[in-house]
Amino acid sequence: MKRVGKTIILSVAAVAAVACGGNGSKKENEARTAAAAEALPVVEVTKASARDVDDSNSYSSTVQAFAVNNIMPQAAGRIRAINVEVGDYVTAGQVLARMDDLSLEQARLQLVNDSTELSRLRALYEEGGVAKSDLEAMELSYNVRRTSYENLEENTVLRSPVTGFVTARNYDRNDMYSMSQPIFTVQQVVPVKLLVGISETEYTKVKKGDAVEISADAIPGRVFNGRVNRLYPTVDAATHTFQAEVLVSNADRALRPGMYAKVLVTFGTNRRIVLPDRAIVKQEGSGQRFVYVLNTADNTVNYVPVTIGRHMGSEYEIVDGISEGDVIVVKGQAALKDGAAVEVQ
Repeated sequence: MKRVGKTIILSVAAVAAVACGGNGSKKENEARTAAAAEALPVVEVTKASARDVDDSNSYSSTVQAFAVNNIMPQAAGRIRAINVEVGDYVTAGQVLARMDDLSLEQARLQLVNDSTELSRLRALYEEGGVAKSDLEAMELSYNVRRTSYENLEENTVLRSPVTGFVTARNYDRNDMYSMSQPIFTVQQVVPVKLLVGISETEYTKVKKGDAVEISADAIPGRVFNGRVNRLYPTVDAATHTFQAEVLVSNADRALRPGMYAKVLVTFGTNRRIVLPDRAIVKQEGSGQRFVYVLNTADNTVNYVPVTIGRHMGSEYEIVDGISEGDVIVVKGQAALKDGAAVEVQ
């Protein structure tokens, strides 16, 4: 009996020891949990700095031919020859088509006859055989005939007035031209132009000769340089914009009329704060942007709304909200709230 009693006492002591050991582990876990809860969020920061930033804006536009010429004679007639097709690149003065030339040949023969007669009268006048008034009348008749012939030639032998692409052909050889539409349309594409609608608030900033950059969706990765060629003098009352004509040399004819393009107009430079784009936080449910500014005295952060400008690569232009020298959080914002204490990495 004594041995059994002793065994029972030892078992009770062991259970008590186990119980005490278990309680000790629980307290340690709670302590570790509390310590973890008290750990400060770790953040990375940068100092806000200012630099000169281009004052610019981007606008949408469409490439246009510098000149569009509709080629047609002044009167109806038979088309005897078609020398070019749509898509051909023609030069100024190149013959595109020929109309029936019967009238032109008759006018040429009359001009030759008048030229001969004028030469005869000049010879007679020098010898005193005709009056000066007769010579002057013949000279006038000859000049009128020559002008008529030149005009008829222009409307019989149709030439391109510009260098460019043939973009339309509406008749075939031997068709009767009916004056309803042009025989050809030729568009000059060296240079090309774009009409850009610029906000009236920028009216005093834009000047003739200002450099611009043009990019076209059809030619990704390439930037074309152009200049403001003309400023329209009025502002559209409905859109509050004014038109600026931009010229692009387009020497390689890469830009074509009708292409959609974006035009970057630079008005000058501004002194702005520039921050990495990862420092900017967008408020959920709104378009508001903000940053966390570090108070170096006590390592707490404040929520500060900012107004952003251009996105330049991996940086944002800050128009308003912070000052040069402010310490800005650039990593770890997800765990922060206004007034929170942080640990700077």
